[in-house]
Amino acid sequence: MNQLRQRTFDPAHATRALDTIERSARMQARLVDDLLDVSRIIGGKLRLDLRPTELAWVIEAAIEAVRPAAAARDIRIETRLEPRVDVIRGDPDRLQQVVWNLLSNAIKFTPEGGRVDVTLQRVDAHLELTVSDTGRGIAPGFLPHLFERFRQADASTTRVHGGLGLGLAIVRHITELHGGTVQAESEGEGKGTTFRVRFPRGVAIRGTSEQERAPRGETFARGAPAPLGGLRLLVVDDEPDTCDVLEAVLREAGAEVRACRSAAEAFAQLEIWWPDVLLCDIAMPGEDGYSLMRRIRAAQGRYGRALAAVALTARTRAEDREKALSAGFQLHVPKPIDGDDLLAVLARVARVAAS
Repeated sequence: MNQLRQRTFDPAHATRALDTIERSARMQARLVDDLLDVSRIIGGKLRLDLRPTELAWVIEAAIEAVRPAAAARDIRIETRLEPRVDVIRGDPDRLQQVVWNLLSNAIKFTPEGGRVDVTLQRVDAHLELTVSDTGRGIAPGFLPHLFERFRQADASTTRVHGGLGLGLAIVRHITELHGGTVQAESEGEGKGTTFRVRFPRGVAIRGTSEQERAPRGETFARGAPAPLGGLRLLVVDDEPDTCDVLEAVLREAGAEVRACRSAAEAFAQLEIWWPDVLLCDIAMPGEDGYSLMRRIRAAQGRYGRALAAVALTARTRAEDREKALSAGFQLHVPKPIDGDDLLAVLARVARVAAS
């Protein structure tokens, strides 16, 4: 990043690059926050900062946060918030996290031109929040597993929608800490989904106060920048922002870089341009990184040159690492990774492959 700051860029390209970096940073920060929350949940260390909280205000704040994403896909958000709904004793930040996750999930799986309905009302002795969408719906067989950690209806590495399958598990846990319940209803695929979150009026909170949040530590220790002068790098990732950021960082480090957005595009690129190192995502629509790596290793003999391969992926379980290495990757590197650390990893794997 220091190298990027020292260069002068065309203003239009600089603005686009900064927007790309900002979006990517927000996405990576969200993933890290979710992983930290899950770690706290597993360790029983997730705490609440309790205060009188008006749910309608929490819901409106969450809606404003997701409105740009909805507008970009022409998705309408309709609200019906009952006035004078009881104030509860809760953690407004964590409650907003619940609503934000449900809204983001609804927008993610609703096609363009669809609708998301948000309702808050009294139902018997409860306050009930419902988030309904006109999206893809949920198969009946998956409904019992919807709130489990790392579970997704489409868990393949070729799925169209990304994510780690943590958001709804976090929703359930935070809701239960507030003495509430959450459930999902769907008549099947293509018929939309409704989430119902219920909090008892006069709720008895199970959490304890946390006045100070734990600071977010860095995932990796920072290393010295590694020069990549003359190194040929092929980047493969279906996320345009990720490709743009990696391409900029690696070129600034002196590498010759080509970027592809799919496994098919990458394999075709190899027919005309053979890199020293492949930096490849795993989860991509159509064909995943495992399959691409196996195809490359099968064809490598006819090129007569070594190829080092690094899997840069949000799939961080031990079994994911073993699968990557079995497919032919030399290294399995979790996202997010600091730019300087990435340069050091690529320089090291290139030296090992050339030796």
